Order: sequence, then structure tokens, then C-alpha cells
Amino acid sequence: MPKPCLWCRALYATVLAWVIAASASSIPRYAVVSRYNPVRNASSASTPMQVGNGFFAFGADVTGLQTFQPWAIMSDWGWKNDSLPEGVTEEDILTYRGVVWDGVQYEFGGPAAPQQWLISNPNRANLGRVGLLFRGADGHFVNMTEADLSDVHQRLDLWSGTITSSFTVQGQTVIVETFAAQSSSAVAFAVYSDLLAEGRLGLFLDFPWNDGSQKFQAPFVGYWNETTNHTTELNTGSGLGMNVHAEINHTEVAATVFASIGGGSPFSISRDSPTAHRYSVFPATESSLFSTVVSYSLAPVAAIPNVTEIAEESTVTWDAYWSSNGFIDVYTGSTDPRADELQRRIILSRYLMRVNEAGHTPPQESGLVNTGWYGKFHMEMFFWHSCHWALWNNWDLLNRSVDVYDRFLQTSIERAQVQEGYKHGARWSKMTDPSGRSAPGEINELLIWQQPHPLVFAEYEYRATGSQETLERWRDVVSQTADWMAAYARFNESTGVYDLGPPMYVVSEDTNPNVTRNPAFELSYWRFGLGIAQTWMERLEVEAPAAWSEVADNLAPLPVEDGLYAVYEGIETDFWTDPTYTNSHPALAGLYGWLPATANVSVDMAIATADKVWTTWNVSNLWGWDFPMLAMSAARMGDRDKAIEWLLNPYFEFDDVGMPVGGAQVPTPYFPGSGGLLYAVAMMAAGWDSSTEAAPGFPSDGWSVRTDNIERAI
Repeated sequence: MPKPCLWCRALYATVLAWVIAASASSIPRYAVVSRYNPVRNASSASTPMQVGNGFFAFGADVTGLQTFQPWAIMSDWGWKNDSLPEGVTEEDILTYRGVVWDGVQYEFGGPAAPQQWLISNPNRANLGRVGLLFRGADGHFVNMTEADLSDVHQRLDLWSGTITSSFTVQGQTVIVETFAAQSSSAVAFAVYSDLLAEGRLGLFLDFPWNDGSQKFQAPFVGYWNETTNHTTELNTGSGLGMNVHAEINHTEVAATVFASIGGGSPFSISRDSPTAHRYSVFPATESSLFSTVVSYSLAPVAAIPNVTEIAEESTVTWDAYWSSNGFIDVYTGSTDPRADELQRRIILSRYLMRVNEAGHTPPQESGLVNTGWYGKFHMEMFFWHSCHWALWNNWDLLNRSVDVYDRFLQTSIERAQVQEGYKHGARWSKMTDPSGRSAPGEINELLIWQQPHPLVFAEYEYRATGSQETLERWRDVVSQTADWMAAYARFNESTGVYDLGPPMYVVSEDTNPNVTRNPAFELSYWRFGLGIAQTWMERLEVEAPAAWSEVADNLAPLPVEDGLYAVYEGIETDFWTDPTYTNSHPALAGLYGWLPATANVSVDMAIATADKVWTTWNVSNLWGWDFPMLAMSAARMGDRDKAIEWLLNPYFEFDDVGMPVGGAQVPTPYFPGSGGLLYAVAMMAAGWDSSTEAAPGFPSDGWSVRTDNIERAI
């Protein structure tokens, strides 16, 4: 069997990158990253090993393809609409309206069938599956299982974004290299085995039916046996793009995705049966190497890259990512045994966030691993998914999606002023899709903590650039965001202050929206956001609307019960012992931690409240960004040991490839946990505006913390 030439080239480029990186930084970046290259000897039943580029990702089983596990091929552009339910017309969808509460039109509570269709559509589609196909010595297909493999070894080289998988089957060694393109939605494979020359090894491509009827469809990759719901068509004739030798178009309802195959070895391709959507690919020549590219797009392409180009692009792009952006080393020189695991989580999170969460729209909760949550994204989670990019100086990646506030500005103005009847401003949606339309639902319509997020993103960008261009670029978003925040607050004649709610849902989504008034975290975040907006106008030398300062200066005081902050004003006095309120996101700990000390917060009371949260909340039921938020709280409070404990809490798990485990309430993976970890670690290592010590969130004893190109948190 020939020596893998692509592997040699990638190895040379990786070693060269190591030398360059080591000479440019005092941190041994290559050594730290490579220490945590994931290795598997069997497929995981819960998570794939991935390659990708942020807007496209390929999930592999232990063969380096999707031979035994139907992991997804996902993108940020692959969406479809389901057919309308029986009895529902397009007019029903266009004219859907929900209920009116306190004179405001909300999109929930209307006719059930149109509402559910609007919640689940459009839904994100798994683009397909690519796996190995086996023949016996007699030429007949063999239905292999993973149990038929031996000597299995799989390794992900983080520095080059390459998966190398090897195993023995039918007495022969098979080596598979898997790469993702970095500037297109394509994946490349190089397969090495004497089985290829014997005509006993090939590939299959399969295409599932994606159904948006369920929020969670384990394993969230579509249905392979509902072949009559969709169509595929093979084209091997003239008119194909450069390097394209076959094209399969896959149509689900009105959405068509094109899979272009080529860019490598010559092959033959055939459909397995007239009713199936599975295609078999075999080498056209007797060689022990077979390589090919599968590229996905919404239209036929003029050309696709070849395998060598994709392998080189992956190596160069990942080298630049690891070498030139922010870096934190807590492993080298640390004597605390926990440093190794924290460093592993940091490195693997950095890899997975670039694979799953650096697309042109905000990420969905499970990134590009599967189609959970209908594949939609949640704007209240955008901070936890993506704000870490600002602290790690990855503006090239953050800028792909953060302009969503410009793109969604008009729909958000219409939501606030046309649908809901406010005189001013833009109300940002909660659950949405690339159109910017809000998915109906009571929580979707009544949640408000996503509203100040764009002000935080804007502030971080201005800190990075200090430019007039940044001030002007965010001007309309900042103005319209703050306008609605001021318009939403209601003046209470009896108390002489401005109230938030009701109706509204708090961060944890577990209170009665009809009685929820003046929640502590939202009040503090409101004041913080309006302060950023006022400062923005001062930088532009423009007078801010008087309503902004009027509301900010006269917001209701934060609710207090027995000397501690309460979830909302008027909550039951024994809420600390009521599991209704202590089983989900403990936002009270964010008053001083996630947020800096705002003028309407007593730091002493916030510290006492956070301490109470630590001892009373049901930690076993928390998940994702809850633990980074608690760590940030501990760090600002000066409890450095507790900050580390929260980041390594037994209920805050990351699996062998770094996937954040969902926990008790959500499926795995749940990527706000990764984004939150990276934001919290950056804050703990580089500090925040008012901190004066080096690495203020890490214990001084047993920890050596080195940072490079990491920014301070607000």
C-alpha cells in the first residue's frame, strides 16, 4: 500500500507551523494544542468527531466517514420548509395572529396548526451522509458493522484540522484522511487500502428526509427510510462544473441542495435502487488510493476544489488560527492537577467553536452537529455562543455573524412598532431563522434579556477599533435598541419609577409572566445597556434622547427580600427553598460577575446574594453557560478557588472530543457551555475593567497563567 502523500504534506506543514509559532510567542502553542489531540478507538454513540469551518461541518464516526453512525453534514445555509398541514393554507400562515395583552399584539395563542408550523419552519436540514462501502472477495456487497473492524485508531490533529482513521477489515488495513474546506461547503477524503485495487472498497452517499415536526428528533439527523417524501436525481453528463464528475440534486418540498462529487480519483457511480436515495461510488482504476471531494451548495457550481487543495487550505487556515489569535496557557508551569483538564477544555472548545459556531448567522444551541431546536438560533443565547470571539481577538470570525443586527434591524423595528404598537425602537427576537422572523410562542415573545446584547457587542468592537467607522456602523442598531428599551419601561404613577413587565419572562423562563415585574437581573442589564447607548451618542457627539437617561436614572430599584436580591418584585418570600425558582439559570449570580457593578446594584448585597445562590440552587439541574456565569461571579467576588471549581464542576462535563454535555435538561452537545467557558476563562486570565492584578480569576498558588492577545472583559 502506498505511503499517504497527503498525510506527509500535512505533517510537513504542521511541523513548519510549529517552528514558526514557537519562534513568535513565548507560549509553546503547538505543544499545548497538540497535547489534546483527541483519540478514539470506537465510535461514540452521542457525539461525532468533526472537521469544518464554522458555516459547514462534517461529523465522522470512527472510520473518518459516516459508515456506521449517521452523523450529520450541516451548514448555516441549508434550510427547508415543510409542507403545510392538512387544512392550513398559505393565507392562514400569512394572516396568523396571536393574543393581545395590555394592548400589545403577541405572536402566540392563535390557531394551533399555523402557530406550530411557524415555530418549526424553516428548519435546518442534514445535507447527507458519506460512508464506506464493502464488497467480499466474491464481489458481493457485505453488510459490515463496527464490530467487524480491528486495530481501530482515530486521531484528530487540531493544528491542521485533519482526522486520520485506521483499522483492519477483511484482513486488510484501511487508512482514511478527512479534511474540510475552509472557504466553501466541501469535505475531502483520501482512502488508502489494497482493498480499493481489488474492487472491494468504495463509498456510498445517502440523503435523508428532514422533518421539522419535532423540536428534538434523536439522533437529530433526519429519517433514512421515508424515501417517498423527497427526491434525488443523478447527473453525470455534460454541463458539470470544473472537477465535478457527478452531481446529485436532493429536493425536499421546495428546497433543493446539490452535492457535487469529484476533485480526486476517477470513479463510477450508480443509484442503489429507483426508490432509494443512496448511491454507490467505486474507483475506476486499480489503485490503492482513492480520493474525492463532496461539495454541497444551493445551485450547481462552476468548480469545486480538489482534494490536495482542501488539505492544504485546512492546514494553512488552522495554523493561522492557532498561531495568530488569542491564546491562554494554564497548563505549562502549573502544579495544580486540575490545570490539565481545564486546558483540555479550553483547547477543544477553541477548536469546536471554530468548526460549529463561526458562521454567517448566530449559532444554534447544538452548533452544526445536528438539527435539534429545528436548527433555529436563539438571539438571547448569542452572547454566550459568540461574545468570547471578542475577548480572544477573533473579529474575523465574529464579524461573519454579528452584522445580523443590521440584517434583522428592519424586522425588529416592524415587530416593535407595527406588530406590538410601540412608538419607538426595535425589539430583538428570541427564536428566529435567517429571515429574522420571530418564531411564535409565549416564551419567544415575552423574553427580554436578549435586548441589550447588541450594545455589548458594539462596545467590544469599539474597544477593539476605536474608530469612527465602528461608531457609525453601529449607530442605528444602538439607537433603535435603546429606543425600545426606553419605550418598553412603563412609568408607575404610584411608585414614581419605571417598571419592567409584566408580562415578561425572566432569564430562567420559570416564572409566571403575568406577575413578573422588575426582575433583578433584567433591571440591572437594562440600566447597563442604556448606559452604553448614552456613551455611544457622546462619542458620536450627538445628544441622546432624553428618554434614555430618564428611564435609566429612574428604573425601579432591584427587588430585595431579607437583605438579598430577589428574582423579581413581589416573589414569594420563601422562593429560595422553592424548586420552581432554583432549578434553572441562576441569573441572580450574574448581577456582579457577568455584569460589572452597575449604579443600581449594591456590590455587598450582590456578593451575599451570589453566595446564597451557590448554597441553595439545585446545581445538578444546571447546564451550559450557568457554570461559566457562576465562575465569573466568583472571580469578581475574589473567590478564585471557587471560580475554578465552577468551571470544573462535575455537572459541567465535556466529553473525550470536547463536546459540552447537555446535562439534565438539554441534549448533547450544548455549545453555550463552550462559549461561556471561553468567555469566563478569558475574563479570569486577562481581567476586567476594574481589576488590577494579573490573572485575577485564578488562584495564585499552583497556577501559572500566560495569555497572548487576550482582551479584558467589561
